[in-house]
Amino acid sequence: MDARFNMFENETAAKFGKRFANAGLVIHQSSLPAATRELVSLRASQINGCGWCIDAHTKEAAAAGETTVRLHLVAAWREATVFTEAEQAALALAEEGTRLADAGQGVSDETWAQVRKHYDDDQIAALVALVALINAANRLAVIVHQKGGSYEPGMFAAAFN
Repeated sequence: MDARFNMFENETAAKFGKRFANAGLVIHQSSLPAATRELVSLRASQINGCGWCIDAHTKEAAAAGETTVRLHLVAAWREATVFTEAEQAALALAEEGTRLADAGQGVSDETWAQVRKHYDDDQIAALVALVALINAANRLAVIVHQKGGSYEPGMFAAAFN
C-alpha cells in the first residue's frame, strides 16, 4: 500500500512540520539522555505500529552507537538485562503513556515513582513531552500510511540546528 498523502510536500503540512520539529528541538536540547529518547520513541512506535517511526528511531539510535542487542530487545525490555533501571522507568512511562485507553488509570503511581527516582524535573518534563510528541508523530504517519524503510540517519538534522 502506498502512502495516502505526502506530508513532506504539502504547504500546510510543511508549516505544521516545522512547528512540530521546533517542539522536538526542546526535547533534543534537554538533558534527557539521547539513548533514552531513542528507546522511548522506538517503544511507543512499536506499540502504535508506526513503520516510519520505527525505521527512523532504529536507524538514528544505531547511527548514534546503540547496540543491535538493545534495539532488538526494546519490544521485550521487561524480559531483558541490557537496560538500566532509569531506562526501564522511561520505557514503562512510554508504554503506559501510549496505552492510555488500555490502562484506565493512565500512568501508574508505581511507574511515576520510578521515573521520579531516576530523572530530575527537567528530564521528566522532556520525557513526558517526548511521549506525547512521539505518539502524535506515530498518528500522523499511520493515518497517511507513511511507510518505513526509506529513512536515512540525519535526514531531519537541519530541523534541530
